[in-house]
Amino acid sequence: MGIKTALPRYELYLYTAVLAVALIWAGSWIFEASSENANRKSFKESVKPGWHYFGRKMDAADFEWVMWFTTFRNHILFALVGHVIFAKIFSLVAPKHRSLVFGVYGGLAVLVTMGWTFLALVLSHCIILYSVAIFKSKWMCFAAGLCTLASIKLEPFNSWQEALVTGSFSLQDILFYGGCGFSIMRCMSFALENCEKKEGNYTFSDLVKYNFYLPFFFFGPIMTFDRFHANNTQLIRKEREMWNITTKALLHLGGILVVDVFFHYLYILTIPSDMKLVAKLSDWSLAGLAYSNLVYDWVKSAVMFGVINTVAMLDHLDPPQPPKCITMLYVFAETHFDRGINDWLCKYVYDYIGGNHDQIFKELLATICTFGITTLWLGPCELVYIWSFFNCFGLNFELWVAKFFSLPPLSTIESAMGEAMSRRIRGLFNAANFWAIVLYNVLSLNSLEFAKMVGRRLIFKGGEQHHSKSTEKQEKKKLEGLKAPQII
Repeated sequence: MGIKTALPRYELYLYTAVLAVALIWAGSWIFEASSENANRKSFKESVKPGWHYFGRKMDAADFEWVMWFTTFRNHILFALVGHVIFAKIFSLVAPKHRSLVFGVYGGLAVLVTMGWTFLALVLSHCIILYSVAIFKSKWMCFAAGLCTLASIKLEPFNSWQEALVTGSFSLQDILFYGGCGFSIMRCMSFALENCEKKEGNYTFSDLVKYNFYLPFFFFGPIMTFDRFHANNTQLIRKEREMWNITTKALLHLGGILVVDVFFHYLYILTIPSDMKLVAKLSDWSLAGLAYSNLVYDWVKSAVMFGVINTVAMLDHLDPPQPPKCITMLYVFAETHFDRGINDWLCKYVYDYIGGNHDQIFKELLATICTFGITTLWLGPCELVYIWSFFNCFGLNFELWVAKFFSLPPLSTIESAMGEAMSRRIRGLFNAANFWAIVLYNVLSLNSLEFAKMVGRRLIFKGGEQHHSKSTEKQEKKKLEGLKAPQII
């Protein structure tokens, strides 16, 4: 009963229309703030020249997006296209050895890009975790893996390892931490899957082939070893598979173009960095900024991982699916932007400890362990601690509320009412839960100050600083009149 029950079609249309109007209205406020403050001093670092003929500047605050689709677009395309061509040739010439060829090609690409010291560092991580995996002890694999991960996330160990990599190109830091971090998580997956193998051990060659698959190496997503190993033996295309791959590739291209258009009209990433400007914005603008930042991060994850996944699907792999749209979320259990790391955590930590997730103590232990590892993965700092705490609390609070409402007389009352009405009531509670998800995750995308401002204005002071656009224009005219010289 409840949330899965279908509502009348006209009612769903009404809700969709209300949401669309609210988004357009909030977007109009953000558009106005973006246009009026395009030349603001605090915007110089992140608002760059854009469409000259339309007189629009572009929000370039997200280094990762700019790196992928502007500054290093050609380099990334060259590497991925080279892999596709290389993979196709060897799939035809030596299909039985294609996974080994992928590993060798990936290793050579890493060597050329980052140098032999970085390659040796990654191989040392592989050797350490492979040596531990042979003992087939899960706790030893976790201990070794987490210690290795901590060595690239905590001082002074990370600075010492980073100093081993020579060079000064602008992507060095990104590639170093991305390559090492994803490599260690893949090695942990290999070690844990080796513990599940009943007879014998997987070979070191299997680990190298898995870890050095180039499309996944630097930027992810993480594909667990069991799925990668199983997919590598299947070279038969399913019906309409190439059509589906082409369709997804075109959707990703469309997503890139849509984001590019939005960045020229809505400075959703730059505005939150200027708290003086944020304090002057209306409540509609704040709500729109918080929501749009999460939607953008979802789109970015879907597009960036989607580009890589398209290449992986051409190699007959079944990579992690894109994250669920933020607008469709209403529970913390489904909130994620990286499906790969989410699948990894669920498989080896959250589901392993929590089981069916219906026992309060086991759920608490599972969430603490899950977000403990997530905190280490993201890099321990004050903002990550706060984000992890609130999301951990959100997951547990959902279970507590579900347990409470399953007790009589509340469960009896829900059983007596219709299924459609049950869904409406649950929807009201889930609306509050949705905004809790938005507020908690704004922390990781923007700043603590911005998250505090959004929470304070929307929850505690909603409406106090709201002014209509016409009122603001009238106030501006009055100020201009006062400033103008008066002739008597």
